[in-house]
Amino acid sequence: MVPAGPAARYATRPPQINLQVSDTIVAISTPPGRGGLGVVRLSGAEARSIAERVLRFAPAAEWKPRTARVAELIDEDGRVVDQVVATWFARPSSYTAEDVVEISCHGAPVVLRFCVARAVEAGARPAEPGEFTLRAFLNGRLDLPQAEAVRDLIEATTLYQARVAAEQTTGALSRRLAPFKNQLCDLVALVEAGLDFAEDDLPVASTDDLLSRLDPVLEGISRLAASYDYGKLVHEGIALAIAGRPNVGKSSLFNRLLERDRAIVTEVPGTTRDTVSETATLAGIPVKFIDTAGVRASADRVESLGIERTYDAISEADLTLVVIDSSMPVEAADTGLIRHAAERGRHLVVANKCDLPRRAAIEPGWVEVSALTGDGIGALRERIADTIAPEGGVERETGFITSLRHEQLLLQAQAQIEKAREAVVRGEHHDLLAVDLYGALQAIDELTGATTADDILNRIFSTFCIGK
Repeated sequence: MVPAGPAARYATRPPQINLQVSDTIVAISTPPGRGGLGVVRLSGAEARSIAERVLRFAPAAEWKPRTARVAELIDEDGRVVDQVVATWFARPSSYTAEDVVEISCHGAPVVLRFCVARAVEAGARPAEPGEFTLRAFLNGRLDLPQAEAVRDLIEATTLYQARVAAEQTTGALSRRLAPFKNQLCDLVALVEAGLDFAEDDLPVASTDDLLSRLDPVLEGISRLAASYDYGKLVHEGIALAIAGRPNVGKSSLFNRLLERDRAIVTEVPGTTRDTVSETATLAGIPVKFIDTAGVRASADRVESLGIERTYDAISEADLTLVVIDSSMPVEAADTGLIRHAAERGRHLVVANKCDLPRRAAIEPGWVEVSALTGDGIGALRERIADTIAPEGGVERETGFITSLRHEQLLLQAQAQIEKAREAVVRGEHHDLLAVDLYGALQAIDELTGATTADDILNRIFSTFCIGK
């Protein structure tokens, strides 16, 4: 038998973690509160036997895998507490690749807690946050990016977020990384072969050959790492501040963008004295819209505090809409606010009240709208989307990363490949080249979970909800 080379040894390396996964766990898998139904989930070698001790089935029917059975949830004296439906998923054809039983009860919290308590009395252990998905990862059902995508899918607040997370739960990221890892493994094998034949002065690969193998990998890894700029927007959303002088229509625009009356609108200047915020979806991205107090000189202490918060909101926002009144000449206060917003980051100037005769000098790039009639609002939404995500949009290919952990590890891999490329160009010994290539492989394996340490796993899965 030919011994496996370094590249082969690196291709599949299971995670070395010391976690107690031999016991059977139980948790409520549906959200807290009352509902029509609630689900209690068991996973582990004793899942079926524990379920049979806390439930009473009709004696005639056989309980087959992936078959639901009606049963009675009983107390220790055999009295019926609830009528339930229990489904058994036999290993390895289950979410965790272990025996899994899901008990659908009526959704009273007291019933669900009782079901869990009975399962614990029968030998189960309460599950930790994310422990079901952790077991799916440990048992090879999911890789680490897929497991993280499960959490993202649960936490999704927009349909686009859900679609991106759902695609990643199918292993989209790992599939994108697989060709790069295979090419690196082949390159490592080539370099190792060169080391073996170094004493015979037999060239294994020329400089041009090595660079032609490295450059596509470097380009692909770099492009994937750079996609986090957009992925972060999709995952975390942005803050958008709406600022301007009093009575230019900030609150009306705020309500129009939200498509509901959230802020108070009157003809009295200074109605808004504090920031008002609400989150909505724009181009698939969660956007926190912030209506701010009108900026003007004021002796009123409360209004002055509101104006201070306006400047704070502009400083902290990812994008600022500076609203002016197009039915009035542009004032020095308008230009000052535009300049202030420009100094602090991305901004758009919105000329409101375009339904009235124009008296303002509209400059190129400004967006004309009417918060009253809705004219220009569609164009404004498009400009906002293009400003926050120039290459984004709901129809964008979902081949991007949304995790800071993924970006950091991809950047590590990118740096190692760049070092390897420099070593090739300088003609350095292949020993050094091999070290850099192994470093890139290590970063990729940490991303997918092949060599992830216990503390990283604990940090990731502790952010999950209990029951998943």
